[in-house]
Amino acid sequence: MMLKVLTANRLRDGEVVYLTATGTWSEWLDESGLAETPEREAELLAAAELALAARLVVDPYLMPVAEVAGRLRPLSQREIIRAKGPSVRADLGKQAIRR
Repeated sequence: MMLKVLTANRLRDGEVVYLTATGTWSEWLDESGLAETPEREAELLAAAELALAARLVVDPYLMPVAEVAGRLRPLSQREIIRAKGPSVRADLGKQAIRR
């Protein structure tokens, strides 16, 4: 089964966030809780519904990822851009922060 994480945009500032294994939202993909089974996917989606109802996030969805050298990597170009920040200036967004 393909690895997936739950992503959304935080409502208060629009930042891309990922649901962690502890149920909090992080701005960093590597802190995401992984879904490796359909049951875990359902749990993440249920957590997304709660976050939507609490108006914490908007547009949550499961996104496929790969684990490469111990780090999570998005598989689509769209998600690569969302994970890094604006593509027009490398000095802005997460790509400007060395982590």
